[in-house]
Amino acid sequence: MKRESLWIWLILACTCAAGTEDSEMPLERWRHAVDIGPVSGYADRHTIHSYYLACPESPDGNKILFYVSETREGEHGDLVVRDRHTGIETVVARDIDTEDAHRVACQQWISREEKIAYHDVKAGRWSVHVVDLNTGLNRIVAEDRQLGFGRAVDNVLPLYGPHWKPGSHRGLELLNVETGDVREVVSITAVQDRYGEWLTKEFSERPTSIYFPILSPDGNRVFFKIAAPGPQAAAGNFRSPLASHRQGTFVFDLVANRFIFMRPVWGHPAWLPDSRRIIEVHNTLFDTDTEHASAGVPIPGLPDLRAEHPSMSPDGKLFVIDGPLGKLETESGQWGVVVCDVRGNSYQVLYRFDNSHGARSWRKNHPHPVFSADGNRIYFNVNAGNYTQLYIAETRLRVAPTVIRNRRTAR
Repeated sequence: MKRESLWIWLILACTCAAGTEDSEMPLERWRHAVDIGPVSGYADRHTIHSYYLACPESPDGNKILFYVSETREGEHGDLVVRDRHTGIETVVARDIDTEDAHRVACQQWISREEKIAYHDVKAGRWSVHVVDLNTGLNRIVAEDRQLGFGRAVDNVLPLYGPHWKPGSHRGLELLNVETGDVREVVSITAVQDRYGEWLTKEFSERPTSIYFPILSPDGNRVFFKIAAPGPQAAAGNFRSPLASHRQGTFVFDLVANRFIFMRPVWGHPAWLPDSRRIIEVHNTLFDTDTEHASAGVPIPGLPDLRAEHPSMSPDGKLFVIDGPLGKLETESGQWGVVVCDVRGNSYQVLYRFDNSHGARSWRKNHPHPVFSADGNRIYFNVNAGNYTQLYIAETRLRVAPTVIRNRRTAR
């Protein structure tokens, strides 16, 4: 065999082997050749990404968005965009006050990598902001609302009123950041008409509002929970676990304009890439095409961590969870980030760490692991020292990127 032919044969063989490994054993590349460390090398500050439902990395993979704070509690700070390749950091929003260090400013990418969104509170009044990274312009796009999580690939943001203070914004609104159009797509009255008996049982006669909406990957569905004021609400103390009572998981089809799924509890739900199924705590899958939720379908042979913020890989083959490691710990009290095969019976502890320190917010910051858009990196927060640090785990064995389809959200 000629030398050139031998090289071609070897390349084809390796490519086929890699494809087989990725399709049949997608976890293998997270068992070996993984680099893990802090995103930013600056000391004496918290660096925090917002949540397991929003990736801090831009869709093109070039930038990382995170919140920074030098305060002990981590509840006041700035937003920074870091260039992944040069390490250059740019402050894009300053002087932000947050509800807690758990989700900080709910900062997120929108309009692909051209803009970011976040929310802020000043003198008790909440506002939603959009920053154009090309011009640096910081606009208030909505007031008296907080920010749910949308999609990085379009211009739509889900909004809701403060969960401890139901007022004039009790429903779910969608904001188009390009046109400025804000439209209520699910009213609290619609929830009451459909699930009034459950609302009365769960919240008695207290006023309720839609809370914490999350758009599906295709933008056509949304899930949310319901909130009612708690014992601390009258005093206006939103930095308290008693500020509100929150429960239930509701899925609404924005295209068909109807509820399609409801279960009476909320754990830590996350969408699968098919925009139909949801993964929940205890490694359980739910099909939202089934309106009356069953107990769900458990994924077998995986660790059940107590915190568990499950987040799917973009190809739907893996998911990542966090929490106290229990029987998997090598030192007492360890937390960990664990990558799991969605088919079950196969997992890898990616990183073990002390999670008992970090920001001293009233609501504890958690790792909140999440995959990058191409599936080659996982981001998570670590509370091992005085300051919470955003970490990145990157596999050196690549897979082909998943195409994100920019479907139109119902208006």
